[in-house]
Amino acid sequence: MKKILLPLILLACSVVGANAGKIVTDSIKSNILNFTIKYNVYLPDGFDQSNEQYPVVYLLHGMYGAYEDWDKMGRMKLVADEQIKSGESCPMVIVMPTAGDYDIYKVQNGYFNVPGWRYEDFFFQEFMPEVEKKYRIKGDKGHRSIMGLSMGGGGCTVYCQKHPDMFSSCYAMSAWLDTENLNEEKARQGNMLYMLNRSVRENSAIAFVEKADENTVKNLRSIKWFIDCGDEDHLLDQNVLFYQKMRDKKIKAEFRVRNSGHNWEYWHTALKLALPFASRNFSK
Repeated sequence: MKKILLPLILLACSVVGANAGKIVTDSIKSNILNFTIKYNVYLPDGFDQSNEQYPVVYLLHGMYGAYEDWDKMGRMKLVADEQIKSGESCPMVIVMPTAGDYDIYKVQNGYFNVPGWRYEDFFFQEFMPEVEKKYRIKGDKGHRSIMGLSMGGGGCTVYCQKHPDMFSSCYAMSAWLDTENLNEEKARQGNMLYMLNRSVRENSAIAFVEKADENTVKNLRSIKWFIDCGDEDHLLDQNVLFYQKMRDKKIKAEFRVRNSGHNWEYWHTALKLALPFASRNFSK
C-alpha cells in the first residue's frame, strides 16, 4: 500500500506545483511619503514565461495590518491558485501594498491623506504607475479591480468613488465606511489613531453617496459593486446603511450577509467570491 500511495502523493504535488503562481515581495521609495513602502505581488502561473499583459486586482489590508497579511492569514495564494486552475478566475496579477504599520498609535495608518501621510496621493501618483509598468499590467479601467477588508474595504470603496474612471469593480469586505465620536483630546495629543479615524470620517463613503449629484451617480454606476459583511460584525450596520443609500440612488450593488464576524476565516472565504467577481467584470 505504501508503495502505491507514495507515487500518488508525488503526482498530486507535481500537479499542484505546475499550476501554482508565486508571491514576490517588492518595495517603492515614495517621494510623497518620504518613506519606503513594501508590497507583495501575486504572479499567476506562466507569468515569467509570457510577454502578455495581465488584469490586476489591488487587495488592501485592514487596520493593525500590513502587506503580508493577505498571504499569511488570508491564504490568498492558495485561493488564487485554485480559482485560476479551475477557470473560475482568469489569470491576474494581485497587488497587496502596505498602508501603515501594526503599531497604530505610533505610526500613521490609512489609505487617505492626512498631515504628514498623503497616502492617497502616493497610491495614484506613484504606486500604481510604477507597479503597472513593472509587472506588465493592463493599465485601464476595464482590467483593474480593487478590494479590501475593514479599513481596506473602506479604502477601496472611497477610491472607486473618487476615481470611477480607473476601476471596473469594487469588492468591499467588512468595510469601515464612516466613524463617529472623534476624541478632540487625542487630536491635541497628536494621536495617530485619532488621525486615522478623522480621515475615515472626512472620507465617509456613506456621505459621499448621500451627496452624490446626477453626474456622480452616473459615474458610480459604471463600477460593479459587491458589499460583503458578517452577521456578527460590528461594522454590519454601516454596510447595511451604505447599501441602502446605494439603492436609494439606484446604483446597483450585490450585498451579502454571511455567518461570522470580523475575522480572517470570513475574509478568506470572501476572497473565494471576490476574485471570480473581479474576473467576470474585467473587459473581455
